[in-house]
Amino acid sequence: MSKKNLSTIAVRGGIENDGQYNAVVPPIYLSSTYAFEGFNQKGPYDYSRCGNPSRDILANTLAELEQGEHGIVTATGTAAIHLICQLLKPEDLLVVPHDCYGGSYRLFINLAARGAFKLKVVDQTNSAELDEAFAQNPKIVWVESPSNPLLRITDIADICQRAKQCNALVAVDNTFLSPVLQQPLTLGADIVVHSTTKYINGHSDVVGGVVVTKTKELGEELAWWANCIGITGSAFDSYLTLRGVRTLVPRMKQHQENSLKLVQVLDAHPAVKQVNHPSLASHPGHELAKKQQLGFGAMLSFELKGGVDEVTQFIKALEHFSLAESLGGVESLVCHPSTMTHAAMDEAAQLKAGITQTLIRFSVGIEDGDELAADVKQALDTL
Repeated sequence: MSKKNLSTIAVRGGIENDGQYNAVVPPIYLSSTYAFEGFNQKGPYDYSRCGNPSRDILANTLAELEQGEHGIVTATGTAAIHLICQLLKPEDLLVVPHDCYGGSYRLFINLAARGAFKLKVVDQTNSAELDEAFAQNPKIVWVESPSNPLLRITDIADICQRAKQCNALVAVDNTFLSPVLQQPLTLGADIVVHSTTKYINGHSDVVGGVVVTKTKELGEELAWWANCIGITGSAFDSYLTLRGVRTLVPRMKQHQENSLKLVQVLDAHPAVKQVNHPSLASHPGHELAKKQQLGFGAMLSFELKGGVDEVTQFIKALEHFSLAESLGGVESLVCHPSTMTHAAMDEAAQLKAGITQTLIRFSVGIEDGDELAADVKQALDTL
């Protein structure tokens, strides 16, 4: 049989695996513990922190979507990032982008300050800065493409090629695109991480994360650490997330269709200073995004002309967008990164990353696209 399409993988993951009652949808295994068959005869599961059938079905489905060998489901997206950090020793160097998600930045900075590893923060779209970083023989290179919230595009294949020359691992945060629109392991990455809270679950009602590895050996090492430090996800959260995965492909199509309508409105309006979305031919990463992505995604950011007063007025005037953190849900969200998602970064770090007080981020939902576009236009017209 030919290779399965992403839609088929997403919908069929775990279907008809119930050997007791032949349920089509896999049941939730809420048990915290499992009986041994006899003295010193452990079955496939013994304790749910170590392994759980509901969690494993989700992990296997996400690993297949990312074309990886092993998946580890964690309690949160930040837990997934923290899990990868377990591969580092105090003398190891971690290289991260200067414009990554604020929560990732906070974790990296504070772990490094405690001596968990060495850290170098660079602009990964700058070849000279990358050369300097790779000359120091890093252990792991962390990539976030598109970046949050500037939507900068990093050449994943190029970084992976450079990393191989110094035996470094490459971990890619693929949260913004999901495996539907980008598969970093096929570009040479060793690890992919998601906050499954976002597009993978898609309904803003579960917090979770996943790590997917290219090799079984690396996956088993990380699974050992996940159990050791106790960050594995719960059975019920895994069930809900798998429920969300089943509609991932059609959701991503609608998210993207709507986002393109908003980009057109924003790009044409005189109150907007700059629009950040790789679908625009003027975007510095447009051609690279066309090469390494399967779509431009539904996250976008833009700067308004004026100041904080204009930002406040614009957000207040919106009717179909909720002012909230997070992203990837079916509902549209508006966010002010400087005071919300990236508040953990100090002012100097924000400015270096390009996060200004007039920068606004949209997570475009799957409501009626024309209504969303009209809403954004009327809010802009109030400025």
